[in-house]
Amino acid sequence: MTHVRQGRPEEAAALTALALRSKAHWGYDEAFMAACRDELTVRPGELTGGRVLVAEDDGRVLGFTTLAGEPPTGSLGMMFVEPDAIGRGTGRLLFEQTLAHARGLGFVRLTIDADPNAEPFYSAMGAERIGATPSGSIPGRELPLLEIGLG
Repeated sequence: MTHVRQGRPEEAAALTALALRSKAHWGYDEAFMAACRDELTVRPGELTGGRVLVAEDDGRVLGFTTLAGEPPTGSLGMMFVEPDAIGRGTGRLLFEQTLAHARGLGFVRLTIDADPNAEPFYSAMGAERIGATPSGSIPGRELPLLEIGLG
């Protein structure tokens, strides 16, 4: 049974590898993936502040999220699910638990810089598109900018 827990600093490399596998699932080429590597790297220090949640099933990490910013407004920094777990409810569970965790930290609104392939998921979860934002790693690329209220 899948459950959600806090991330641990010793998981940084494994979460980075998961993020890269999940991003590559959408068919991006090697040059694109190389350009995104730094942006998709999870550092051990990011796993010490209670802002990373991990979905796990029988000891296997299936996905993770990160929260950024300071209450009341923040952002979903990352959300990645193992390719073989996409479409099986892991993302929904992880997203719902992340929203509940964010509420508990005092957030009332989160923005999401979404990969275009993930926008339908976030929309189905209640996020609304509010514009576009430049990619942090691919010059000239714009990403859907979404927002979700936690009220």
